[in-house]
Amino acid sequence: MKRLKCLLSALLLASSMTTVAGEAAADKEMTVYRSPTCGCCGKWIAHVKHNHFAIKDIVSDDMQAVKQKFGVPSELSSCHTAIVDGYVIEGHVPAADIEKLLKTKPNVVGISAPGMPMGSPGMEMGGRQDDYTVVSFDKDGKAQVFSEHKAGQ
Repeated sequence: MKRLKCLLSALLLASSMTTVAGEAAADKEMTVYRSPTCGCCGKWIAHVKHNHFAIKDIVSDDMQAVKQKFGVPSELSSCHTAIVDGYVIEGHVPAADIEKLLKTKPNVVGISAPGMPMGSPGMEMGGRQDDYTVVSFDKDGKAQVFSEHKAGQ
């Protein structure tokens, strides 16, 4: 009887590991458009990959055309543009904010970390960090605060 309990416990443990592995295989697909000369884009891609996004990396010599195609307002632009589940992700947006967007599914075009805020994912510069805001934007370009990030937190 004791051997049977051990065997059942082992089978339950193995099945839970299979579930975890299955979840890892179900990473969310994201297409990232970036310039061939941008190094911080690669660092941001590593950040989102680490947070379970499967990346299709598209290098483009005309990022302005990409941003226009996906409706990114010029004042909210950054160095790279990503698409995940129909939403636009502009710039160095933390993976946690992308997860929040995908979970809450607001009626917006996407979210942006305008510019290239120091200390945001992919923009780590030693100890230098700036406060920054991630904004959502709609089809008319109207932006509102989606999340705020304080330096050192």
